[in-house]
Amino acid sequence: MSEGVARTVPGRRVRSVRYRILAIALLPTLVILPLLLGITMVRWNAKFDALLISKVNGDLTIAHQYLARILENTGEQVRALGNSAHFRDVAHDGDAALPAFLEQSRRDLRLDFLLLIDRHGQVAAAAAPDLPTGVRTDWPVIEKARGGAAATTIDIFDQAELAALSPDLARRAQIELVPTANAVPTDRATETQGMVVHAASPVAIDGQPGAALVGGILLNQNLVFIDTINDLVYRQASLPEGSQGTATLFLDDVRISTNVRLFEGRRALGTRVSRVVREAVLGEGRTWLDSAFVVNDWYISAYEPIVDSFGRRVGMLYVGFLETPFTRAKYVTLATIIAAFLVVTTLTVPIFLRWARGIFKPLERMTDTIGKVEGGNLGARTGISQVKDEIGRVAVHLDDLLDQLQARDRELRDWNEELNRRVDERTRELQLANRQLEATTKQLIMSEKLAAIGEITAGVAHEINNPIAVMQGNLEVARNLIGPPAEVAKTEFRLLDEQIHRISQIVTKLLQFAKPEEYAGYVERHLPSEVISDCLPLVQHLLNKAAIKVVREHRTERKVLMNRTELQQVLVNLIVNAIHAMPEGGTLSLRDFDDDRDGQKGLTIEVRDTGTGMAPDTVAKVFDPFFTTKRQGGTGLGLSISQTLVTRQGGKISVDSTLGRGTVFTIWLPEAA
Repeated sequence: MSEGVARTVPGRRVRSVRYRILAIALLPTLVILPLLLGITMVRWNAKFDALLISKVNGDLTIAHQYLARILENTGEQVRALGNSAHFRDVAHDGDAALPAFLEQSRRDLRLDFLLLIDRHGQVAAAAAPDLPTGVRTDWPVIEKARGGAAATTIDIFDQAELAALSPDLARRAQIELVPTANAVPTDRATETQGMVVHAASPVAIDGQPGAALVGGILLNQNLVFIDTINDLVYRQASLPEGSQGTATLFLDDVRISTNVRLFEGRRALGTRVSRVVREAVLGEGRTWLDSAFVVNDWYISAYEPIVDSFGRRVGMLYVGFLETPFTRAKYVTLATIIAAFLVVTTLTVPIFLRWARGIFKPLERMTDTIGKVEGGNLGARTGISQVKDEIGRVAVHLDDLLDQLQARDRELRDWNEELNRRVDERTRELQLANRQLEATTKQLIMSEKLAAIGEITAGVAHEINNPIAVMQGNLEVARNLIGPPAEVAKTEFRLLDEQIHRISQIVTKLLQFAKPEEYAGYVERHLPSEVISDCLPLVQHLLNKAAIKVVREHRTERKVLMNRTELQQVLVNLIVNAIHAMPEGGTLSLRDFDDDRDGQKGLTIEVRDTGTGMAPDTVAKVFDPFFTTKRQGGTGLGLSISQTLVTRQGGKISVDSTLGRGTVFTIWLPEAA
């Protein structure tokens, strides 16, 4: 027998177990494990990226809360000043002291401008030596304050409006635009508008309502504001080494306050955001949470739109951190995992191959030995004596059985020769006797010969039965201990079972010849679990084809008195019907338990499926002869015969079925006396 091909059965070429055992040994390590590892790495990478996005979203929330707090504090300060007794006293005394008071208050509150608007909408006083002219007073926050409600928001002032408040504010607002890759093209060279925290609070002058106290902070180039946001969001050691957090305030798409560096020592003021971010945040009003190219590198970024008092999207608030250190850490982790897998694979594959070789080598030698014995070489042996596991013990028992078989064959031949010699002698003696006794003499000779052969055969059969039982038991133990990997050696185990069964059949025939009265339709005591175990291999190919799960539960130790073949016939018929009821797969449950009925001890066997079930009219006719629901191949006699066989032993068979949920057949049999 070659290494690649095992012994064959008619019409089929069987592959050796070595390839299937090698597949069992190598498939998990070289295929399944890498596949699972790849899926895990992909999922881990996605989770890693999601965590970064979640972090930058949390960072944006902190920055947003700080900006909201700035607006709230500015509004509260202006409102508190307008409600203060000192302000009312100064406003009541006249205009002379009011500008100086407003200037001192502006400095104390760290505002960039502070105005008093009278009930006619005109500037009544300002924190400036001279009363400013041309100041715009129709802002929504001012109108709201003059109506009696304080308000704070962000507004965009153009250059003229800033200059009307203070020439210094107009100069501070100016930022030279820096050409930026991927930004929307523009002809502008300078950003002259200013983003202002704009607060207004209602006040009464001389008891007359309708006036408003207005203050504001210019955010252009307000580095203290943006650095405070960055320090709050990205505390020391909150990011890995090599990464850095950044925060930026945009007016439209221009950076007017940022700690992003254009190069060492210079902030990236005047640079602009990319087109794709601008369209998403300012154009569509979405919050951007993704990787983005910021000035000169990739950052994990978060942008949200800023809306002014008119409801327009006028700018953006940004926070983000450098992506490179996280990407590097990710790749290092992935490389470490892959390297560890390769090392483990290199170390374990040789071990798996050695273990696999220890299984298929003895099986191949046993199969080869059985083939030689079938060919007439009764002296063939496996010669396996060093292997100490279950397969080795099976091989040793096989050799012992073949030794006994060869010895009994030799004895049988010797006894047959001796018998023939004796018969010949007796025949010659009887031939000399009276011809009238010839017929009687021949009958006596034949009776004696048959009796002798029967006695010899019975002795040989009983001697062979014992090692057959030992061999069958150890083969089953080997199969159970090997577990699921034994499935790939199913063909070789089947060949062993077939040959052992063949020997057993030969022995049974010999016993039937020797003692025919003991093998004529006899009944035996059986455990239901043993009969069920004998039935499952007969339908295993159908179970595998339909992907059906088998659940067994054996709770009875009682035995039944019934012909084993007839009980197998009943159970196999019920199991096959259950399989046909589950073409898309399902669960087949086989149970047995003690069940006393009408004062008689007995047991119940259940065959339950999760298949299509039967309608009530179908259930009523399932035991009728020739009734079948199968379109092809059904005779309608299976359940009728099963009912006859069970009833003949004093038992009962019944069915319970629900359409669409499944069917359960129940067999009750009395306990064997």
